[in-house]
Amino acid sequence: MNDTPGWASPGSAPSDGQDSGVPRPAAPADDTGSSSKWSAAQPPAGQWSPPSAPGTGPAIPRPTQGWGGPSQGGGPGWGPPPAAKPGVIPLRPLGVGEILDGAVSTMRTHWRVVLSVTLAVAVVSQIADILFRRYLLPEPVELDPNASPSELLSQTADSLSSTLVSEIPSLAILVIGTLFTTAVLTVVISRSVLGRPVTLSEAWNEARPRLPQLLGLTLLLPLMSAAIMTVAILPGLLMGSAGGAALTALGGMAALAVVVWLMVRFSLASPALMLERQSVLSAMRRSAKLVTGAWWRTFGVLLLTLLISFLISLIIAIPVFIIATAVDSAGLAGLYSGSSPDYSWPYLIVTGIGSVIASTITYPISAGVTVLLYVDQRIRREALDLELARAAGVAGYGTQPPGHGSPGN
Repeated sequence: MNDTPGWASPGSAPSDGQDSGVPRPAAPADDTGSSSKWSAAQPPAGQWSPPSAPGTGPAIPRPTQGWGGPSQGGGPGWGPPPAAKPGVIPLRPLGVGEILDGAVSTMRTHWRVVLSVTLAVAVVSQIADILFRRYLLPEPVELDPNASPSELLSQTADSLSSTLVSEIPSLAILVIGTLFTTAVLTVVISRSVLGRPVTLSEAWNEARPRLPQLLGLTLLLPLMSAAIMTVAILPGLLMGSAGGAALTALGGMAALAVVVWLMVRFSLASPALMLERQSVLSAMRRSAKLVTGAWWRTFGVLLLTLLISFLISLIIAIPVFIIATAVDSAGLAGLYSGSSPDYSWPYLIVTGIGSVIASTITYPISAGVTVLLYVDQRIRREALDLELARAAGVAGYGTQPPGHGSPGN
């Protein structure tokens, strides 16, 4: 006999040779010992049937509250209860669309704070990038079409290295702006998850004590990536021959794969640092722990976000480029002649304005996705949704202990 307690399903029968253990009605007092102890007249067997479609059958009364609470559709039913949603996301494991929608909803809900932060960061970053490109960018390496194949391959490697070196400062500016915006907007998004308002001064006061640790994290991640790339391509560059160029290309591709793996692994370090108030190394370990087992999902969400940001930037950049080249006649003439155009200040200013507009839109999306990915992973692994529901004051979840008012606690 199965001694495990539980609910028996309708119509279940005992196993062969076993008693079901279900009590039967006692024999009537006038039992004559016949084999049948049941009345000959029995009610018809119960039938289970699916609910009829609207208007196709008689109305079947439903209970006002099912076993699992109200159905997802908003009316009464037998389905699981809908997740609490005090803010921009439902408090349950999130889908990719819900993460993106939560980031956009935060922009709409707190647009004044978001616009102030992202516009300021975009302007400062773009001014730094314009000054670098105008005064510090090295001359591009020109390829000699009459060179031998080995020399041409070596020149190609030198051109690739020069391009990579020239883009590192711009990439660093982009990373610093993105991470700084993510850190400041982390406070805004954490309040949005709870459905609480926040002002720019409140967000800044809460984020400001974490800026030194954030600066360390912001510098450590690019330096780590640069060190890996340098170690990978340096042997090929020192050789300086056709074999060295091939070794440089192979080493660069291998190093790029390692850098991508590490950057995804540490992609949640910034929200962990800000919300859990941890040190730089502890935040990186925390991110690695949260991403473990979900690397490909995290990579896919970040890649989709990068693609969306690229498309938005491209839509803005095309008309801006047309206007900028029309304003800068010297740059347009150089572009038509096939030489390297020497763009003037009008071109840089117009393109800078376009970049500021694109960054103002894409920064909050990138920041929101990063923070909501962090929240989603903690919901999946640590049931953070229960703590968030208590902090938001959702009925039925109890009261929130003191000091647990944000997703980081």
